Amino acid sequence: MADHDDDVTLPDLTDAEPLSADVPALSIEEEEQPRTAQDLEAVFDVPVNVSAVLGKTHMEVSNLLKLGRGAIVELDRKVGEAIDIYVNDRLVARGEVVVVDDRLGVTMTEIVKGGIG
Repeated sequence: MADHDDDVTLPDLTDAEPLSADVPALSIEEEEQPRTAQDLEAVFDVPVNVSAVLGKTHMEVSNLLKLGRGAIVELDRKVGEAIDIYVNDRLVARGEVVVVDDRLGVTMTEIVKGGIG
C-alpha cells in the first residue's frame, strides 16, 4: 500500500439512526433467552446428506482394479465397534448398525461435540 499523509475524517455514528426501522435492536434480556427447536423452524425443510461410514481403507488403484465380484475389502473397524455418522461431510455422531424390516439402519449411541473429523 502507498503511504498517504491525508487525514481521513470518519462520520460520528454515536447518534446515528438504525439502518432499518423494521429490525428492532435486541435487548440483553432477549439475547439470553433459552433456544428451542421452534427457533430452527425456518431450516426444518433444508435437505442434508447423511452418511454412515462402516470403516475405511487405503489401497492403490492397481489393487482396486483387481477387485472382482465376491472380493473382500478389509476395513479399519472391528465387529461391534461404533460407526461414524456424518451430516454434510461433518462428523456428528457415532452409532451401531441395526436391521429394520429387512433394511439396514443406524441407531445413534453418541453425539460428537465439536464436529471433529
